[in-house]
Amino acid sequence: MMRSITQLNIQYAHRFLGFDGEAKYLHGHSGKLVIEVEGEVDARTGFVYPCNSIKAAAWDYIKNFDHALILQKEDPLLQPILDAYVAQGIRDGAMSNRCIGLPVDIPLAKAYPECRLVVVEKVATCENLIEIFYELLKDKFNIKKMAFYSGDNAASRDY
Repeated sequence: MMRSITQLNIQYAHRFLGFDGEAKYLHGHSGKLVIEVEGEVDARTGFVYPCNSIKAAAWDYIKNFDHALILQKEDPLLQPILDAYVAQGIRDGAMSNRCIGLPVDIPLAKAYPECRLVVVEKVATCENLIEIFYELLKDKFNIKKMAFYSGDNAASRDY
């Protein structure tokens, strides 16, 4: 068996609701999702799975998280932010918003790409983001490992 490995980069903001430390404040990160897909090498193409195809299929969902604010559903900032978007006339999107991907509406997360917002069930740690991304992509590829890097921090999981 061999693995094809690709990565996707995103920029996002979040905070750790109820956390006793610096991460309780709204802050941003550069994130990197690494996906390892396992299988036999196709003799015709030389790939397990073409990395550009993995990236394109994954990006259809992951772009909802790019340049987005990720908040837990019970975060008291959520409603005031939505209210501010309504007041500014951008709650339903703007012509400049190009980060609209395929629908993300699973028990762990719901994306509102028209306002670059993702509402999550659990705090948006590297570990919990991997869980979300895996749920979105598990039926598309034979994923054997995912890793998510957020600044200097990271988590990974084997499947």
